[in-house]
Amino acid sequence: MSRLTLVRRIKARPTIVWEALTTPEGIRHWWGPDAGPVVIAESEVRIGGRFRVRFRMLDGSEHESSGEYREIAEPHRLAMSWRWHGHADDTGESLVEIDLRAVMDGTELTFTHSRLRDDVVRDSHEEGWSGALDKLVRHVLEYQDGASHGRA
Repeated sequence: MSRLTLVRRIKARPTIVWEALTTPEGIRHWWGPDAGPVVIAESEVRIGGRFRVRFRMLDGSEHESSGEYREIAEPHRLAMSWRWHGHADDTGESLVEIDLRAVMDGTELTFTHSRLRDDVVRDSHEEGWSGALDKLVRHVLEYQDGASHGRA
């Protein structure tokens, strides 16, 4: 089994990052590795609640994942099972953990995806999650900018 950990600094309070991570509206802005749209975003944030996300990549391919929320400590920690559907990387269930820590200039997000089959699968997920987390950072900054100008 393999795991990956990614860290991002986001210039926003943990509560704002939490909303982007857990609400269907927030998820629609960042899920997926490239600029393609999220076509389905469902999220029932409670222990045992489910999420489902389907996104379309710029090449036209669609990818869907889902899972169950295992741990919720709003706005600091989120853990959920993860599984691809109809995807070559569907190697069973894995685990995604997201920790948010308030820092001087906003939030430090630590993203860990574990229980991945091997290093090849890990590397593929690292590329995808890196793109998605970069989009998350941009979305939160745009949201903050809109809020400060009365548009949020």
